[in-house]
Amino acid sequence: MSDLTNLGIAALRDGFRAGDFSAREAADAFIAAVAAGRDLNAFITETPDHAIAAADEADRARSAGELRPLSGVPLGIKDLFCTAGVQTTAASHMLEGFVPPYESTVTSKLFGAGAGMLGKLNLDQFAMGSSNETSAFGNVISPWRRGGDTVALAPGGSSGGSSAAIAARMVPGATGTDTGGSIRQPAAFTGTSGIKPTYGRCSRFGIVAFASSLDQAGSMARDVRDCAILLEQMAGFDPKDATSLDVPVPRWEDNLSGDLKGKRVGIPREYRVEGMPAEIEALWQRGIDFARDAGAEIVEVSLPHTRQALPTYYIIAPAEASSNLARYDGVRYGLRDLPDGAGLQDMYAATRAAGFGAEVKRRILIGTYVLSAGYYDAYYTKAQKVRALIARDFERAFETCDLLLTPTAPSAAFALGEKNADPLSMYLNDVFTVPASLAGLPAMSVPGGLSAEGLPLGLQIIGRPLDEQGVLDAGLAIEQRAGFTARPDRWW
Repeated sequence: MSDLTNLGIAALRDGFRAGDFSAREAADAFIAAVAAGRDLNAFITETPDHAIAAADEADRARSAGELRPLSGVPLGIKDLFCTAGVQTTAASHMLEGFVPPYESTVTSKLFGAGAGMLGKLNLDQFAMGSSNETSAFGNVISPWRRGGDTVALAPGGSSGGSSAAIAARMVPGATGTDTGGSIRQPAAFTGTSGIKPTYGRCSRFGIVAFASSLDQAGSMARDVRDCAILLEQMAGFDPKDATSLDVPVPRWEDNLSGDLKGKRVGIPREYRVEGMPAEIEALWQRGIDFARDAGAEIVEVSLPHTRQALPTYYIIAPAEASSNLARYDGVRYGLRDLPDGAGLQDMYAATRAAGFGAEVKRRILIGTYVLSAGYYDAYYTKAQKVRALIARDFERAFETCDLLLTPTAPSAAFALGEKNADPLSMYLNDVFTVPASLAGLPAMSVPGGLSAEGLPLGLQIIGRPLDEQGVLDAGLAIEQRAGFTARPDRWW
């Protein structure tokens, strides 16, 4: 593998601008890395031509003095973002072969900033999952292994293709989406960094919908600075998205600082869940020590409705999924299964039975149930009331602190297949990430250390609405003190 694939976004951008290498050399190196890492199944569609075209344009732009912010940087794009002329599947048989005639706002911004696309990254089907095992295109395999073990591990989900590709040095950075932790949990599992910004910071136009009041695009990369660079180009107001926030995009990279003097970091007592592994508790304490060393004051806070966050999420998200996925009926686009002699209702049933995977069907059924007559008020309305209480908990906590620090996930990566028989056990992977999603807050995971088995463990920072800068700064402070340099052995 070329040394160029060891460079992150900032190093690629700056090295290219300095003339250390051409954009074409960088693109060729990553294209070769993508081909060499196919055993990980991180990509659904490879797009070397797109990466090469962007690289050639970057080399021309450098000669002409017309460089753009991401000139010379190739990226991976989660296959939930519509890309004009390139298959977009949401990792589902339902959309296999669908080629959008339009571009998502986020990818349009990235390509407009000069980035190239190495391919569309695998994910849990329609972003529903925590292990990247629900994809119709097969499991993504983490490049990490437990010490002395060869068992294939989950890269986290739903953005597992993004996290695996970054950790394996196949891409320097990637887009992700986060509904209940789908950027942060896979980042924690693979020793990478990922940020979910404030709900509305990034346009949802052109992103295949799961749960519209929760879905949010974000950036994933090898370190905090790279996440800031990428997010800065992804964010911004979009009139095509009614939930898009019409606020300026700060210069997050330029303002990065690991100095937390004058900041108060809150430690929510309710996140000390029963049965939490000792190594997660120890990781959290290290994070507290890192924040204190960076100058922060540590305070204990209470988020009393934390215990209700997970059941609340798994009512609201499936309800919205049930509504959003009703559009896949075999009539307008995507899969159509039309048995001989079938009528319209038969076609609906056959198409949805063949197109959706088991987890997607489970969530559609749950969502349809909680929205049905007689149960709407008992479940969905009540869940929305609890969601408001969860958001209020955060508002009150931020009266006494500036940021919150928690573990990202309750464990290190688990083996593929280990939790498939128990959906509730799988859903518990989101126990620390879901509350911030329900409140629409910016949150980030950064590597904090290794488990006893040599696997990455992540620390989560949660900030006030629109305070991505504070979240990134705290992430940088932890990153600087954790000194995380571990990387997976190249076994694939």
